[in-house]
Amino acid sequence: MNKTELVAAIADKADLSKKDAEKALKAFTDTVSEQLKKGDKIQLVGFGTFEVTKRAAREGRNPQTNEVMKIPASKAPKFKAGKALKDLVNKK
Repeated sequence: MNKTELVAAIADKADLSKKDAEKALKAFTDTVSEQLKKGDKIQLVGFGTFEVTKRAAREGRNPQTNEVMKIPASKAPKFKAGKALKDLVNKK
């Protein structure tokens, strides 16, 4: 499912126009992005948690030259699915 299909599905389920559904989706993604940038955690009970994890600096190798290189420390966004979502996906 791409963004256009997601917007159409949201519009259909929430009885909104596609334009309003797209605004709502953009507001959601912008808000999640801003909060993660600040280092906050977003918890949606039953759905999952968005958070930022820290990656330590480490050594890696260039696969073409086999040369050792330093990979700097960084932060990465992470999503952990909630129990209700996991149960729904695994339901037979």
